[in-house]
Amino acid sequence: MRPPKQAPPPPPFEPELARILPAFTAFAPVHMTAEQIERYRALPIPSIAEQIGDQPVQCVDFTLPGYRGVDIAVSVISRKDHVRPGPGIYHIHGGGMVMANRFAGATDLVAWALKFDAVCVTVEYRRAPENPDPIPVEDCYAGLTWMAAHARELRIQPERLIVFGGSAGGGLAAGTTLLARDRGGPPVFGQLLQCPMIDDRNETVSSYQMQGLGIWDRVSNLTGWTALLGDRRGTAEVSSYAAPARATDLSGLPPTFIDVGSAEVFRDEAVAYASALWAAGGDAELHVWGGAFHGFSQMAPGAAISRAANAAREAWLERLLAR
Repeated sequence: MRPPKQAPPPPPFEPELARILPAFTAFAPVHMTAEQIERYRALPIPSIAEQIGDQPVQCVDFTLPGYRGVDIAVSVISRKDHVRPGPGIYHIHGGGMVMANRFAGATDLVAWALKFDAVCVTVEYRRAPENPDPIPVEDCYAGLTWMAAHARELRIQPERLIVFGGSAGGGLAAGTTLLARDRGGPPVFGQLLQCPMIDDRNETVSSYQMQGLGIWDRVSNLTGWTALLGDRRGTAEVSSYAAPARATDLSGLPPTFIDVGSAEVFRDEAVAYASALWAAGGDAELHVWGGAFHGFSQMAPGAAISRAANAAREAWLERLLAR
């Protein structure tokens, strides 16, 4: 896609989200440059203990060899009374490839452990720019293979592994699923891609619309991709595992759920990925939430549109697990 000669006007934010958005101004990574990465890394993330609270859920840490044998951590989140093997949900956190940790967004994992008696594994992949591609996606793949290999002791049904990620984690989840398919790795039962970051070229209309707006804008996106890929960003030297929008073969992938806001950078690449899955004969469900900014359902969970989005995501999981 050729970039527009002039940036088109952005779609309006949904009214309730528009009222909430100013509260995030001080810490939303908009117009983020490489020099500001450390500042945004320093922002606090709720601990897993805070996210669990008094719910009957436990979190146990493990260490495993990541890419090229370097140790990485994973945490296993499950109900305290988990006995019978249940579905496994493998979580890859967001953060623009450069920020956050494995407990970012873990409230979903706690909720799904309780509702579905799922065993959720969340991985501490190494972040860019200190650890450029292919380290992050290879760490994620290593975590998935560890989860499958230890399914029996973790009380996971190995045939029901779901890969889940949001934002950068959504891109890494898509890349990990492609690796699993191409390497004959663990069979993936489903992939849940929440506002996924999958196209390093950053040439979509939505990327130009969202400059200096929302929670994550075009400049921040260029910063994140450059941290991951360096001078390769936007060139033919980028693999589909790093930037899944570049994949030319999406056949043989598991049922996929994709959701995204209409007022965010990732809108067009998410829609294109769903369309490519359908064109390959795949099973994909796509939701574009009108007027929603990036990460809206986690940042403003009480908003009506966020409640609808979270319900749709959970309903898809419930239908998938009923198969």
